[in-house]
Amino acid sequence: MEINDTYRTITTASDASLFKDKNSKFYGYAFPVLNEQSIKLHLEDLKKRHHSARHWCYAYQLGTEKTTYRANDDGEPSNSAGQPIYGQIQSFDITNVLIVVVRYFGGVKLGVGGLINAYRTAAQLALENANIIEKTINKEYNITFDYKNMNKVMRIIKEKQIKIVNQKLELDCQIHISVRKKDANQIFEIFNQHYEIKITNLID
Repeated sequence: MEINDTYRTITTASDASLFKDKNSKFYGYAFPVLNEQSIKLHLEDLKKRHHSARHWCYAYQLGTEKTTYRANDDGEPSNSAGQPIYGQIQSFDITNVLIVVVRYFGGVKLGVGGLINAYRTAAQLALENANIIEKTINKEYNITFDYKNMNKVMRIIKEKQIKIVNQKLELDCQIHISVRKKDANQIFEIFNQHYEIKITNLID
């Protein structure tokens, strides 16, 4: 069975995109995020920058194999803002992302259909402005061995082009490696068959 070990995300925050409808302005922003703390900081920052706006609606998705998401209407009619924004996250098939749409009310009500279209379009523009890349889902291991086995370990790492995250090379050596998920079992077995080399799984 083919293991899917890639996901799509954005590299840096996008420039603000602007969508206008009946004098209301909708500014869309996309941010790469890894946790709820950074989401909170981005929201606080936008509320300071756009302190006279009426609504700061957003949606986010976190995680690769197990994902969590949230959609927030921030006072707009139910499901007219957060859900259309989240729909664009799904449509672009990305994760570890926060999209915020800041609304300045223009004095004319748009109705639920108009709001859904405005928030969806602003979110879409924000993602079209962002740099989307594909990344691999990796497993991380710790390899422990005596110094005399250094050449053996390094040869395997070089042959298999394994990424070293960090290393402590003393009498008792430790190397922290990162391996693509689909190659992980094979790499584990290669090290595991050497009885003087210990490999352990690092739970992320």
